[in-house]
Amino acid sequence: MTAHRTARLQRETSESSIELSLDLDGTGVSDIQTSVPFYDHLLTAFAKHSLTDLTVRAKGDIEIDVHHTVEDIGIVLGLAIREALGDKAGISRFGDALVPLDEALVQAVVDISGRPYLVHSGEPEGYEFHLIGGHFTGSMVRHVFEAITFNAGLTVHVTVLGGRDPHHIAEAEFKAFARAFRQAKALDPLVSGIPSTKGAL
Repeated sequence: MTAHRTARLQRETSESSIELSLDLDGTGVSDIQTSVPFYDHLLTAFAKHSLTDLTVRAKGDIEIDVHHTVEDIGIVLGLAIREALGDKAGISRFGDALVPLDEALVQAVVDISGRPYLVHSGEPEGYEFHLIGGHFTGSMVRHVFEAITFNAGLTVHVTVLGGRDPHHIAEAEFKAFARAFRQAKALDPLVSGIPSTKGAL
């Protein structure tokens, strides 16, 4: 049995204080306290559906806005994913998922490429201005994916194919990303070494 792929990081700024640990070979157990309840909900869904054990403790200047805290957690999560993946030997590398949540439908495709790139499209016009759960604006969904993909070195395409309820759309986006990431990070017994013609990811 190989050792689990884990990381534990801390990040302190004048705007937020974050402690995060994860295990990419977990079962989806999470203990998340970000001080932003809807974000707790989204990260819990990510952990559950990506089979990543995730613990987050964060405090930030949410009296100003949740923006700093939410984005900074995304940065730390991305850095932790990058660290836990190591040299990426034996991974499947690619993953894709199509996930419904009632009327919402989202497709996500992930390539653990080492090249940060996000294509994010399809959210309804005006979605970015919706306030979800009293704290979380729709615009923050893209900010989180930008922070994760840039810092983890992932290529991610997230496409909202349909949806009306802002809560459902955001949650379906995180679940689709989680399911695609679950496939991509999985260790494939048929893969020998690093799955790239370049020999590095």
